[in-house]
Amino acid sequence: MNIEIISIAKKEKSLYEPLYKELTKMISRFSTVKDVEIFNKDVTKAHTISPEASQKAYTKALEAYIGKGFCITLHPDGKLIDSFEFSKLLNDKMSIKFFIGGAYGFEEEFLKKSNVVISLGKITMSHKIAKVVLLEQIYRGFSLLSNHPYHK
Repeated sequence: MNIEIISIAKKEKSLYEPLYKELTKMISRFSTVKDVEIFNKDVTKAHTISPEASQKAYTKALEAYIGKGFCITLHPDGKLIDSFEFSKLLNDKMSIKFFIGGAYGFEEEFLKKSNVVISLGKITMSHKIAKVVLLEQIYRGFSLLSNHPYHK
């Protein structure tokens, strides 16, 4: 299986980098993980205009990725699911793309192009923290599917 995590984020080293690498290594026994961070000039400019302009810029930046493979978008208004339901999203897929938005979330048109829209919870978190939570849930999901004791 191939997993891509595509996020609106500046490419920068962070203190979370070792954790990303550790979780990606743990997942590697089940799947490859590719991390794509996008923060182009259009996104930068849109952030100075309005939330709506920012959402449109996110859609434009991500449109090359949406619709190919099974697409899961993380959004505060998405469906709240538990780890068992999350694991079912991973089951029997060849390719999954996870989308993490920018500061202003996604416009409705982008969400409609996703196969599933889920929420990691009611709290607001930075995309860096969301990525850690997502990677951990991906590993937990694969552990559940393969009856690995990690989830217990």
